[in-house]
Formats: sequence, C-alpha cells, structure tokens
Amino acid sequence: MTPIATTTKAWIAASRPHTLSAAAVPVAVGSALAASQGRFAWGLFALTLLGSLLVQIGTNLTDEFADHGATASEHKFLAPHKVIARGLLSERAVKVGTVVVFGAATVIGLSLVAQTGWPLLAVCVVSLACAVAYSAGPLPLGDLALGEPMVFLMMGPVMVMSTVYVQTRDWEGLALWYSLPVGALVTAILMANNLRDAEEDALHGRRTLVTVFGKRAVRGAHLALVVLAYAIPLVALLAGWATPWVLLPWLTLPLAVRVFRLLRAEGQRERLHNALKGTSGLHLSFGLLLAAALLLEGLLHG
Repeated sequence: MTPIATTTKAWIAASRPHTLSAAAVPVAVGSALAASQGRFAWGLFALTLLGSLLVQIGTNLTDEFADHGATASEHKFLAPHKVIARGLLSERAVKVGTVVVFGAATVIGLSLVAQTGWPLLAVCVVSLACAVAYSAGPLPLGDLALGEPMVFLMMGPVMVMSTVYVQTRDWEGLALWYSLPVGALVTAILMANNLRDAEEDALHGRRTLVTVFGKRAVRGAHLALVVLAYAIPLVALLAGWATPWVLLPWLTLPLAVRVFRLLRAEGQRERLHNALKGTSGLHLSFGLLLAAALLLEGLLHG
C-alpha cells in the first residue's frame, strides 16, 4: 500500500465512519418531515447533511486526541480508530485535521444562516461548542455523566428541528415530536458503548451513567429509550396525527429484541460490542424508515 493510500485509510479510520449515521439520521427525518409538507430544497438538504457529518467527524477527531492525551487511554482496548496510539497519525496532525473539519463546518453553517435566518446561528454555535466540550477541555462533559443527556438533546430535538427550520423557516412542534425517537436511539447507542466499556471507565475514574448508577440501571434506561422510540409513532397514530404509514419503523422490532438480549450479557465484551453495533443499526434503520413513513404520508395523504 502506498504512503498516500495508508494515510488516507488512517484518516478514514479516524473519522469513525460507523458513527456517521448518527449525524445523518436526524437530517433525514427533519428533511422528510419538511418535504411531506411540500417544502424542500435539495441544495439546503445537501449543505445541512454535509455540515452535520463534518461536526460529527470533528467530534470524533477531538475525542481521538483528547482520549490519547488522557490517563484514561492507558491500557484501554485499542480500537481500530485509535490512529494516534497505533502510530498511523501524529497527535499534531489530528489536531490540525480537527481545526480544518470544524472550519469547514463553520463555513457551511454561516452559509445556511445567510440563506435561512439568524436564529440558526445560535444553534450552530452551541453545536460546535458541545462537539468540542464533549471530550476536550478541562471538564469534558462525556466524563461527567453528562454525555447521554447532551447527546439526546443535540442529536435529537436540536438537529431534527434545525433541519426542519432550514427548509421551512419555522420551529415546529411536530418536528419536536418526531425528534424524540431519534434522540432516544442515538442516546441508546452511547449507553451501549458505555456498558461495554464499564470496567475500563471505572478503573480510570471516568464518570458515565454506568459508573455512577450501575449496569442494571443503565440497561433499564436503554430499554426505556427503545420503548419510547416505538411509542412515539404509535401515539401519533392513535392521536390522529398520522396515518398507519407512521408504524413503518416497527419493522425493526426484531432487531430491538435481539439488542436487548445481547445487552443482558455480563462480562462478555464481544456480546456487548455486538449490542453496540446492533443499537447503531437500530438507530439507522428506524430513522430511515421513519423518514420514509413521513415522505409516504406527505405523498399519499398530503
């Protein structure tokens, strides 16, 4: 493999492609909701999606150099995306890459603000601040048992509602409602990750909901979030806000059951890792089916 190919592969690994669906799903759901109301522009969609992906990549790169420089990185499981510890990229290179990625995200954000309105500026500033503060700085939020609530808020309601605002120039209550399953399932991903890493995090003093409240409580919270995700479209149907198409995400229920069974494993890292991957897959498939349901409702019953 040539040096260029090796470096490119290292940057791809550092960006953590397996996490990018978490940034894409809120944009898909918000855009589908706007499109169902007959208000959708491909250019705005492309900018919103790219900006969201760049913020996620910047967050991943920030976590890479912050985790490498922390004591908590010692003796931890060396995941494939740990490019600094593996000697694939230098810490300085990753920091420069972080600045470049966040810089590009800022340019896109300012472009969207110019096209849609100044209220979006506050969202962009807060999003970038949270992306950095999650794992960097003197008091990383992810190490203070604040990661889960922040992820729920930012990657659920904030992202979905902002996406709808970009397309419609309106902050909609319906967007808030359909953002709840998105936020619930992306938070469940983080909980599954922290359940897998519970022993390492406890050993190095990292505070997560698992190390603070215990595995049993977090498994219960994970289940509650998944149940919430499935309840949201059902309530929308029963309340007359939607047609039966809204239950399309329920096709993912077998995957949710499989994830729940995997999470019950005690001290079996491989099974817990599979539960993490399963939760990520659940978030992606549920989100895309929800977006499809919203589009179908708009096309067939709009």
